[in-house]
Amino acid sequence: METNSVSKLLLLVFTVLFVGSELIHCSVTYDRKAIIINGQRRILISGSIHYPRSTPEMWEDLIGKAKDGGLDVIDTYVFWNVHEPSPGNYNFEGRYDLVRFIKTVQRVGLYVHLRIGPYVCAEWNFGGFPVWLNYVPGISFRTDNGPFKAAMQGFTQKIVQMMKNEKLFQSQGGPIILSQIENEYGPESRQLGADGHAYTNWAAKMAVGLGTGVPWVMCKQDDAPDPVINTCNGFYCDYFSPNKPYKPNLWTESWSGWFTEFGGPIYQRPVQDLAFAVARFVQKGGSLFNYYMYHGGTNFGRSAGGPFITTSYDYDAPIDEYGLIREPKYGHLKDLHKAIKQCEHALVSSDPTVTSLGTYEQAHVFSSKNGACAAFLANYHSNSAARVKFNNRNYDLPPWSISILPDCRTDVFNTARVRFQTSQIQMLPSNSRLLSWETYDEDVSSLAESSKITASGLLEQISTTRDTSDYLWYITSVDISSSESFLRGRNKPSITVHSAGHAVHVFINGQFSGSAFGTSKDRSCTFNGPANLRAGTNKIALLSVAVGLPNVGFHFETWKAGITGVLLNGLDHGQKDLTWQKWSYQIGLRGEAMNLVAPNGVSSVDWEKDSLAVRSQSQLKWHKAYFNAPEGVEPLALDLSSMGKGQVWINGQSIGRYWMVYAKGSCSSCNYAGTYRPAKCQLGCGQPTQRWYYFSIQLQHYILILSKILFLNIFFHINWCF
Repeated sequence: METNSVSKLLLLVFTVLFVGSELIHCSVTYDRKAIIINGQRRILISGSIHYPRSTPEMWEDLIGKAKDGGLDVIDTYVFWNVHEPSPGNYNFEGRYDLVRFIKTVQRVGLYVHLRIGPYVCAEWNFGGFPVWLNYVPGISFRTDNGPFKAAMQGFTQKIVQMMKNEKLFQSQGGPIILSQIENEYGPESRQLGADGHAYTNWAAKMAVGLGTGVPWVMCKQDDAPDPVINTCNGFYCDYFSPNKPYKPNLWTESWSGWFTEFGGPIYQRPVQDLAFAVARFVQKGGSLFNYYMYHGGTNFGRSAGGPFITTSYDYDAPIDEYGLIREPKYGHLKDLHKAIKQCEHALVSSDPTVTSLGTYEQAHVFSSKNGACAAFLANYHSNSAARVKFNNRNYDLPPWSISILPDCRTDVFNTARVRFQTSQIQMLPSNSRLLSWETYDEDVSSLAESSKITASGLLEQISTTRDTSDYLWYITSVDISSSESFLRGRNKPSITVHSAGHAVHVFINGQFSGSAFGTSKDRSCTFNGPANLRAGTNKIALLSVAVGLPNVGFHFETWKAGITGVLLNGLDHGQKDLTWQKWSYQIGLRGEAMNLVAPNGVSSVDWEKDSLAVRSQSQLKWHKAYFNAPEGVEPLALDLSSMGKGQVWINGQSIGRYWMVYAKGSCSSCNYAGTYRPAKCQLGCGQPTQRWYYFSIQLQHYILILSKILFLNIFFHINWCF
């Protein structure tokens, strides 16, 4: 009995020690070689998937495909503007359910890198900042400024506490192994000088002080203070080294492609070049790399920034906008990840020995104390293949490629040899049709009567609308004497409208006169066109349109939008400047104010039966139709190639802005050249930048389209496909 009691006591002691040991090692640290999770150095393969750019119903499938593709980590920004649309009022529902997203990642079995920022850039409206932040008294963004730091700290604390409450940090047994504070701040910090440096130190100290139990990183921040890790973003990062010798080499954004802008081409990055960049980073000692993006998704609603960023955020990612696997990118990277994982023990245990194998050829060899050996054989020549001898064996290396030998003998993967066929997505008409078209015209003639804002001079658009709508009407009137010579058939007058961005539509006496549009390179635009004036009072209505707020640039929060000057030319007394006379303003469109986008419609609106097969004579018109849900569960897309510019809602949910503007620029075939510079192939010139507009299967049964008709004789039709 005594012996048994002692045995039980020892068993209890050992059990307590074992459990305690597990608790102690439920941690994340780092050394110069790697991130250390539960005492183990890891080579971590990560991919960006942004929860607001897909739907909750898609999340598990996307994350599962990422895991099958060889990923360890899902990387996402946290988008302040969607979570705190007004001060102190929070939204974490639907696509914005951050906790659900992270728990989905955990359930699938992957880690999370939570990039709180809270500035995200990301081609997202206002860089992820809520617009109300710009109107906090005394504020100046991203610098050593009290009001900004107070707001930023408040939101960061809110997110960290949410994660702690749900036990989502790895230190609590959750999936979050890394967090990021700020984002690509280095260039702006250098411009700000001492204030930028002080802000960097403050942000780092504030984040570390939140006690998450996981490391914090700052990307593109060479002066990131200890213990924060500075990391690299770019097409290539093999040149990068952290700012202290005891920090690991991390690549937070390996760009898998590029975003698209309305009026620009579609960019693609060959997977051979992407795989080469990753392999070269790893052979130089890199231990974490993240694909930006692994699934790009969709800029639903008015979330796209830029301005002029398209609704599609496909990014030429391994998983495309629709959630479908893109080959050969997905499969080739999966093979790369498998080869790297076979080398993991050697990679995290030793530094490489570098040996020249020729003028352009090198071997990087990793050898651990227990005998593990891995080699990377590289050919840096951009055009010529090479045969090299390594360990008394011959190896053939294509141009601009790296072969991986997990046992220092067997070539299991070469970055330039792709064994997967290119996948082709075929858009097929669905078995449903849009039924019972109805229309509602925006009434331009009565704008002044409904206006509640008047001012002498032209107001800046964003400070007036607070970004509650893309649209702001500028309305004024001008009296024309019956003695004007142009009324007798002589030279007709014209109107000049200057805009700081991003687009303007001109109406005179209720008639559409024309439009002008800025571009991503020059947001401003000027309209010059005939002014169909008459004797007496003439009404001028200018519809200024925003196409997303800026998301990057030095103090982008100060950039302006809207009408800046209006001139009438060709009158008998010369030019008439209307800029400083009395103007009335209307925020948004009448249809928005009446909530026409509501799923059940508005009973007080008299919709007219219409057919899109008839050429429309209206300039601003809402179109509504119903349809039966197509059979199956395939992703659906609207073909809007015959439309103009506007927005689309389905079941009350906005699927984004559309604009049938054609891609300009110099397009090229997508051959990876091996030139050690960003390999972005440009495709689609002469075609609409975006023709297909994705919507989830959950957003069916009702469609409402707001379209600005750019030409009076435009022919409407809509198709959907899957």
